[in-house]
Formats: sequence, C-alpha cells, structure tokens
Amino acid sequence: MARYIFITGGVVSSLGKGLMAASLAALLQARGYKVRIRKFDPYLNVDPGTMSPYQHGEVYVTDDGAETDLDLGHYERFTGVSARQSDNVTSGRIYQQIIARERRGDYLGATVQVIPHVTDAIKEFALADQGDHDFILCEIGGTVGDIEGLPFMEAIRQLRNELEPLQTLSVHVTLVPYIKAAGELKTKPTQHSVRELASLGIKPDLLLCRAEHPIPDSERQKIANFCNVRKEAVIPALDAPSIYAVPLQYHGEGLDAEVLRAFGIADAPDPDLSRWHDVVDRYANPEGEVTIGVVGKYVGLQDAYKSLNEALVHGGLSHRVKVNLRWLDAELFEQDDADIAAQLEPMHGILVPGGFGERGSEGKIAAVRFARERKVPFLGICLGMQMACIEGARSAGVAGASSTEFGETSEPVVGIITEWMSEEGLQQREAGGDLGGTMRLGAYEAALSGNSHVSRIYGGAERISERHRHRYEVNSKYIAPLEAGGLVFSGMSPDGLLPEIVERPDHPWFVGVQFHPELKSKPFDPHPLFAGFVGAALEQARLV
Repeated sequence: MARYIFITGGVVSSLGKGLMAASLAALLQARGYKVRIRKFDPYLNVDPGTMSPYQHGEVYVTDDGAETDLDLGHYERFTGVSARQSDNVTSGRIYQQIIARERRGDYLGATVQVIPHVTDAIKEFALADQGDHDFILCEIGGTVGDIEGLPFMEAIRQLRNELEPLQTLSVHVTLVPYIKAAGELKTKPTQHSVRELASLGIKPDLLLCRAEHPIPDSERQKIANFCNVRKEAVIPALDAPSIYAVPLQYHGEGLDAEVLRAFGIADAPDPDLSRWHDVVDRYANPEGEVTIGVVGKYVGLQDAYKSLNEALVHGGLSHRVKVNLRWLDAELFEQDDADIAAQLEPMHGILVPGGFGERGSEGKIAAVRFARERKVPFLGICLGMQMACIEGARSAGVAGASSTEFGETSEPVVGIITEWMSEEGLQQREAGGDLGGTMRLGAYEAALSGNSHVSRIYGGAERISERHRHRYEVNSKYIAPLEAGGLVFSGMSPDGLLPEIVERPDHPWFVGVQFHPELKSKPFDPHPLFAGFVGAALEQARLV
C-alpha cells in the first residue's frame, strides 16, 4: 500500500505548498520511487472551470478532461506524471457528490453530517486510485484555521489514525518572517501555526520554513523545541533564483532524506539529479536572449498564464537562451497603428494566448496583423488561433469576419461547437447551456498534413495528441477562402471536421493551434511548438 504525505500550510497563503509538493515528489522520483500528487481545494466551486483567472489563476486541464487547480501543472512539470481527474477535488465536488447520494436514498434516511459523511468522502478520494505508487502526496489548499478547510483537516487526522504507523507523514509549510526594524527572524508565527494544527489533532512530523534570510541553527533548534520535532526536521526554504532550482535546494537542506527517515526507510538509493542540474545550468548560464510579446487579456495576473510562462522558459532552455516576456494588454492595441508598432517592433516573437470574451479581441487581431505583415514569428493558442483566422479572413476580403462569441455576425468565421466526437462517442452541447463542464476538454488527436511546417516541428509525426479547452471552433465552411488568402489548415481532427492547426507557408514562422500545447511542456522535455517558436524568435533577434 502507498505511503501518504499530507502537506498543509500556515500563517499566510502563497507560501509555495504546491511547489514544495512538486519538488519533494521530484526528489523521491529521482531515487527511483513512483509518486503521485493530489490537491484538495476547500472552496465550494465544483471545479475552477468557471472561476475568473484574476481570482484563481489559470485552469489546468488534464488528459481525461478535468479542469483543475494550477498546482497540478507544477506536479506534471516536475515529475512528468500525467495528472488525472482523481488528483484534484474541491469541497464543492464533495458536497455535490454527497447531496446526489442523499437524493438517491443511499444513506437510508440517516442524518447527513460533516462527520462522518463529508470526511468519509474526502478519505475515499485520498485512498482511491492508488495503483502501484510508492508515495502519494496530498496538498491541502488554504491555511490552517480556515473554516472551509476544517473537514479536510479532520479527514487527515482520521486517516493518520486508520493507516499504519509508518504509512503517513505530516509536512507543515510555514513562514519565518524577517522584521527589518528589529533586524531578526521571528519564529513565533510558526509556533502559533503549529499549535493551531495540533489543536486539530494533527502533529506535524516535518516543518518547511519559508524565509527570506538564512535560518541560524539556534533558531532551528528553537523552532524544534517549541514545535516538538527534531532540529533536522526543520527544513529552511529560502527564495530560489528559479523554481527549477528548488528541488536541488531542498535536497541540499536534507528534505528528502528526512522524509525517508521519518518513514523508516534506510536503504533508499541515492537520487539521480542529473537532469535537474542540467536544467539549472541552462537557466543560469544562457548564451543569448530573446524578447517575446504576449498580447493577452489577463496580463494583470501572470498566474493566469502560468503554464504558458513556463512553456516559454522551457523553449528557451532547449536553445540555452533567456526568454524575456513582455505582457501586453490587448485592449491597449485597440488604438492607432503607431502605438501598436511602438509596442511590438522590439519583439522577436509575438504570442496571442487563449481566453474568453470579446474584450481585447480587436487588439489581438491587430497584433496578428502586425506579425503577419512584419514577418515576426507568431504563435496563436486557442483564441489566438481564432483571431489569426479572423484576421486572415479580413485580409482576404471578408470584411465582416468575426466570432459568434462576440455577438451576431454576418460572417461567423468562428462559431460555437455543439457536437464533436470523443473516445466515448458523439458529444453534444446546447449553445445556451451551463458554462461549467460544457467545453471540449481534454486530450484529442489531430492529423497533420504531410510536408507541413507543423509536421516538421513535431518530427514528422502524422498524428499528435494535445489538450483542449474551448467552446468555439473555426468554421470549416471558411477553410477555402482562408486558404485562398494564404492560411493553410495543416492539422485537422481525425474525422476531418474540426480545424486544429493553421500556418502560413509564406511567413518565416506563423502557427496557430486550437489546443493548449503549454499544458504538456516540461523543463526537461520542452514542447516542440515552444522550442520551435523560441528558435524562430532567436533567428529574428539575429536579424535585427
């Protein structure tokens, strides 16, 4: 049976529990263990699919079509293990499941309560789908003391009693702030946080202490004394130059060794960290740099494009160059052409990412037009591909080209999809139905045209599988006029009905894709589209 590591956070949010879980999993994996990571989110949304990116950051989509927390992106990027629907659960989904059971009469008339029904459902989720994994890491969202998180804390407490003594471990991520006026680190917030956790019946075995300054041994010993752990179990977690340096930093502080000791594992093999050393070396010692302009809608919060940001970094790693990102608000591009040129001329590549809604759409179209006319490398993702097709239609003489997402139009180059084929068969949606879970979600195959630019990018592949998240598609009725205007549809769904990829053969590098390639990119295995895009931007940088 798998061993469980429960990860909680205290004092403040945004301490990096997800990054810590991903880094620890990577270290255990480097020692030859099979790992899986799960995220428990206490909020009442069923999933983050309908939440604003400004509230929650990006929605990460798995192969099996789950809309999940962005931390699952960290998990995949650091371990290479594909996340699944069973790796993310929210209070909303737990309550939805319990209410459905109650309505069916599954509880035989019993009073439905938080204990045992909610906690049992949480434990059921934690213990499900174990497979042959050696370790399952479970990250609890929020901080200790949050009202909505109490059922999850109680479920952890019960699981620690029900499983074998050396089968569970509690890791608490906390803060050791530096008070500038006093000139010293303060351990009291950590002490209070651990006391709060202990009041819920959970004794942490290991403390990961986030700090801006090194924690002296005397302070580590003080924390250990007050929090009832060994000094070696107080692991300093200082800021790192890159998130990809974190696994090596934590290994240097003894995190993985202390975890194995707590589980009573004395014969673990030494970790093979060569690929992490290579990634850090490439990041820290670039041999050039490029500047990419990202013309988007949610540029005020970079977590809204977290996977995109990291995929561009990975593309840079593949060429050993630094990628400088310029986040450009698409609405600002709806002014005069002189402003657009002033903003985009310094860019070596232009990327228009996914998004929803009409706001900023004309600015994105203007950015596409600039990239096409000035021969600047361009990558359009999801909505970005749709904007490239609308711009292509307009440049080909279809003056009213638009998307039905933006309102009524006489030239619906982009329209809502109401049916498509999946592995389960024909999927159908109503145009006016609920927003949640009504998109084309998850991994779908695409057939690539032979001798196309995209086929070469994918190493000559005839079929690829990529993850989707969208309600609208390019209208296949416009393929002929778009191709007459210079666009080529080089990737289609296997049934030939849904456009997946467009490109311009008369352009140095111009690609639009309906899917989200950033979701499958990893630092040690950059996605070919991002490696190709950054490579084209590097060529552009050498020309200017």
